[in-house]
Amino acid sequence: MSRYLIRRILIAVPSLLGISLVLFAVLALAPGDPFSELATNPAIPASVQAALRAKFGLDDPIAVRYLHWLTAMVHGDWGFSFVSRVNVDTLILQRLPVTLAVIGASQVLALLVALPVGVYAATKPYSAFDQIASTLAFIGFALPTFFTGLVFILIFSIQLNWLPFVFRSDLASTGFTWLWEEIRQSIMPVLVLGLFQGATWTRFIRSAVLDVIRLDYVTTARSKGLPESGVVLKHIVRNALIPVVTLIALQMPVVFGGAIITEQIFRVPGIGSLLISAILANDTPVIMAVTFVFACLVIIFNLIADLLYGWLDPRISYR
Repeated sequence: MSRYLIRRILIAVPSLLGISLVLFAVLALAPGDPFSELATNPAIPASVQAALRAKFGLDDPIAVRYLHWLTAMVHGDWGFSFVSRVNVDTLILQRLPVTLAVIGASQVLALLVALPVGVYAATKPYSAFDQIASTLAFIGFALPTFFTGLVFILIFSIQLNWLPFVFRSDLASTGFTWLWEEIRQSIMPVLVLGLFQGATWTRFIRSAVLDVIRLDYVTTARSKGLPESGVVLKHIVRNALIPVVTLIALQMPVVFGGAIITEQIFRVPGIGSLLISAILANDTPVIMAVTFVFACLVIIFNLIADLLYGWLDPRISYR
């Protein structure tokens, strides 16, 4: 296992280098830069504009700028935000826990919904429960997160006045009151992301279970007199989860993309809203760092998925 982990980490290094090179080139070739407004400001002399651009290397060749950025990243310097006037790593560390908490809770909710519903629907194919679950899954998958978020705001915030529709990071309360307020303002973002993912996973889990439930070893297990619950949990679900783990790992970019939209709707002070504000302000150091963090998280989740394969199927060996 340790040798496999080391090998995968070594493989991830050139992948991250390639991703960072592509991201840096795209951002460098995009029109505009953080100091584009200085050119239209008559109060700032041209010499000051040139000095600032030279200080941050904005007029250097792309290859030179990338090498400077990569060297600084290796030494722990993620750059300086031109808009917020603080270090980029400080901004990310302030926002990343909120995003991970919302995404993590939504994925747990999606799994808690999709796994029992998908498995039971597959064990009772074409029943009334299966038809209702499939219909709701199609509806949940068809509705985009921004539409669902607005509907939730209209119902639970405006009509019923149950939940706040703006996520606040400056809650004045403490103790249990603070915890309750945090849960209340996190419910709608978590539900929007979790139900969307749960609808997708429900259909996929149902299909995976249906493929496994017809195999010979399942029939053999039943012929031995094993209880149906044991057959489903130990022989069907465990093997059906292998492709599901692959789906979850591959959908991590989609999850983070949906989180960006959801954070904008509910004003969640996460890394997604930081990325949007940086794009609007042409704050390239922040854009580069946030997208690179997203790439790292995707690679980490794929590594976790590979490790789960061995737990789900003992026949898989790490070599």
